[in-house]
Amino acid sequence: MTEIELLKERVNGIVAMEDISVRERVDALLQMDAEMYMELGITSTLRDKSETKEKSVIIYKAIKRLDPRENFVIIDK
Repeated sequence: MTEIELLKERVNGIVAMEDISVRERVDALLQMDAEMYMELGITSTLRDKSETKEKSVIIYKAIKRLDPRENFVIIDK
């Protein structure tokens, strides 16, 4: 499996968790996104940055499905 597929599985797993509130699921997704960006550094390649942005879009689209009231601007490539 590719990293994108693994991320999609993980995101879908969080979205499907009905035993926790929507807010907690959104928080978990936002934490995933923050951790990805924290891993980027001065030595990160353009490819690393592009992949992180692609993964971030997946996360924010999942957040939008969970809570349509969230007003995030998703910038596609």
